[in-house]
Amino acid sequence: MSAEFEVYEDAAGQYRWRLVHENGNIIADSGEGYSSKGKALQSIKSVRSNSPDAKVKDLTD
Repeated sequence: MSAEFEVYEDAAGQYRWRLVHENGNIIADSGEGYSSKGKALQSIKSVRSNSPDAKVKDLTD
């Protein structure tokens, strides 16, 4: 599986990111806008470093 992070500016002038699979499907997104591109890039770095072994918590039970 190959994916890449895309950083973009939304209509409100905020920076956001999305993780896009090679087939074009969006796997994840920032969920919020950031006031600077640097803050959006920090968020990507945080996701990468804080979730390599993330477990799944089922909240449907």
